[in-house]
Amino acid sequence: MVEAALRSGSLITARYASEQGREVFAIPGSIHTPQARGCHHLIRQGAKLVESEQDIIEELGPLLHVACSTAIPAAAGSAENLSDLSAEALQLLAHIGAAPVSVDSLVVRSGLTADAVSSILLLLELRGLVASQPGGTYSRLRRDNT
Repeated sequence: MVEAALRSGSLITARYASEQGREVFAIPGSIHTPQARGCHHLIRQGAKLVESEQDIIEELGPLLHVACSTAIPAAAGSAENLSDLSAEALQLLAHIGAAPVSVDSLVVRSGLTADAVSSILLLLELRGLVASQPGGTYSRLRRDNT
């Protein structure tokens, strides 16, 4: 939690997460800011105080090791694994190079809808073929004969 008033939907969500055994993190704010009071309340209730990324890594470190061991293999982007992509996914992939490109540009280049482009980008990212970049752009991770 980064910011929440004492009566907010964010606190309800944090409570549900805690009840389900999920980790809850909160960043403290100024004591003079009403939007920080929810975070302070969460910290008093047992949420993990976050002052730096190291606090999160310390708490989730064991889980990160498990997540890395079950990640998509590096070979996921090889040419033989492109055969099961849809025609739209292959079309979109053809418009993504090493230079970051925006979703809007991909919509124009591909002729696909913004919803379709977003869905396909997620699929391609999960497959290890593209990576999201700063500013909401995407770039291709590897060049295959497609």
